[in-house]
Amino acid sequence: MAKSPTPPVSADLPSWLKPLRRYLPILDWGLNYRSENLVGDLMAGTIVAIVLIPQGMAYAMLAGLPPQVGLYASMVPMVLYTIFGTSRALSVGPVAIDSLLVAVGLAPFAALGSPDYIALALLLALMVGLIEISMGLLRLGFVVNFLSHAVIVGFTNAAVLVIGASQFKHLLGVSIPQSEGFADTVHNLIKAAPGTNGVTLGLGLASIAGLLFFSNVLPKLLKQRGVPTGWITPLSRSGPLVVVGGSIVLVAALGLHDRFGVAVVGDIPRGLPSLSAPPFSIAQAQALLPTAFVISFVAFMESISVAKSLASKRRQRIDPNQELLGLGAANLGAAFTGGYPITGGVSRSVVNFTAGANTGLSALVTASLIALVVAFFTPLLYSLPLATLAAVIFVAVSKLLDFQSIQRLWRVARMDAVTAVITFWAVLLIDIQTGILVGLAASIAFYLWRTSRPHMAEVGRVGNTEHFRNIKRHEVQTDESVLAIRIDESLYFANTKYLEDYLMQAVANHPKAHALLLIGAAINHIDGSALDTLDTLIDGLKEAGVTVYFSEIKGPVMDQLQRAGFIDRIGGPDRVFLSTHQAMQTLGGHPA
Repeated sequence: MAKSPTPPVSADLPSWLKPLRRYLPILDWGLNYRSENLVGDLMAGTIVAIVLIPQGMAYAMLAGLPPQVGLYASMVPMVLYTIFGTSRALSVGPVAIDSLLVAVGLAPFAALGSPDYIALALLLALMVGLIEISMGLLRLGFVVNFLSHAVIVGFTNAAVLVIGASQFKHLLGVSIPQSEGFADTVHNLIKAAPGTNGVTLGLGLASIAGLLFFSNVLPKLLKQRGVPTGWITPLSRSGPLVVVGGSIVLVAALGLHDRFGVAVVGDIPRGLPSLSAPPFSIAQAQALLPTAFVISFVAFMESISVAKSLASKRRQRIDPNQELLGLGAANLGAAFTGGYPITGGVSRSVVNFTAGANTGLSALVTASLIALVVAFFTPLLYSLPLATLAAVIFVAVSKLLDFQSIQRLWRVARMDAVTAVITFWAVLLIDIQTGILVGLAASIAFYLWRTSRPHMAEVGRVGNTEHFRNIKRHEVQTDESVLAIRIDESLYFANTKYLEDYLMQAVANHPKAHALLLIGAAINHIDGSALDTLDTLIDGLKEAGVTVYFSEIKGPVMDQLQRAGFIDRIGGPDRVFLSTHQAMQTLGGHPA
């Protein structure tokens, strides 16, 4: 059963705090925290920390950064999001897609893992934070809608393959040249495959098997054995901790690093990151601007989608513009504390939600536990094999692979499916940023093509009712003296020619018609080009003995037509009817 929404801040809130409620959502739950939420928040925060510690290091490695950077990006950013964000279940931090975008965006400018590379990652986090905050203050949360679902589906599926290919070198224990393209990476992997380190491969495959066992098999076994539901989630989500811990012990005890060349994380600095401003250069900022915009859009899309999904289950509200402020603040926090661009992770947020998170306190617990590990326990991670971190990435991103969505798009809207496929191949064959732009261009092009040929239908009366339907789909009565056409699209410059040709042909096919009735129930907007076309069309039909009338014009469109003087030009309000039924009663003769 869904939980009731947490009650709002009480009315007796100090007057100086009331203006801050809009920008500090933490006040909504923090000042009215309920004790019954504590156990769920503590458990969820602990479980997410267990998941995020290996994930954070793995994703930093994916981004071409030292593993501790992933841990740094999981502390202060999470606290800042908790203060400014509106979701109570979203878990922010390093994610796979953003990490890949960071690697692709920074690789042309510095060597992976070098001091210059790390400095650029800090600058990129700063830029992403500023972009997101600016969008939030300008109330531009709607802009993300321009990245269609089809583009995201194609991009995500391709990105999973790119991420997987990038991690195979750690799984095989081989070294390959750094490359930006998927095809080059696969080619280099095939060339390097004969030099595979068998021990490294075995360790990586065992890690994958262990992670899959904990996530897919263990919950069913525990349920069959009657283990209480409250224990199933903590036990099954402890997989990353068990696998990472087990691999560290195995490598250290058997000396796999020294004896068999198994690559390990090595020394990780102990201690919390220092607060420092990221290096800033106008030239570097200009070079990174395209990457920063792509990360901002993709990260916000990923974050807002999971935040809304989880909030709906508890009847809570997500404010997209405030989410931009929260994510922007979190990225600024990453920039000033040694991290890199972050966002809300899908899998971790779902884990947080299902583990019992009720408020943002769960995120504060997670950040505190990670800070504890960074401050005191990083030497224990020395023998962590890179193959195990690659396994963590493999298992995490495999859940994002979803070709069924493309099949569903094909059944629903084939142009969307084609857009997804174009984006998929563009990302694989060119690069990620260009692939997204190609997908966006394809999405817009298909939209313009579809709307340039609006659906229009001749309609007739259904029986003795006041309903009018398409004559090609229903048994209807028509009137040979009145041609009734329903226009199912807004009218703008791209479809005016099609509109004119369709209506002229329809009138030519009905020589006895003396009236043309245009039904505008689906018209939400008419631009200047369409209005000029209608003026020309009405004048031309008038000379042919056909008078044009309108029905079911929406209020905002009617206001638009009146402001333009169009209604007066066609003969006044008497030429516009409230309903099609009223128009046919007035204009019609005998049904055909």
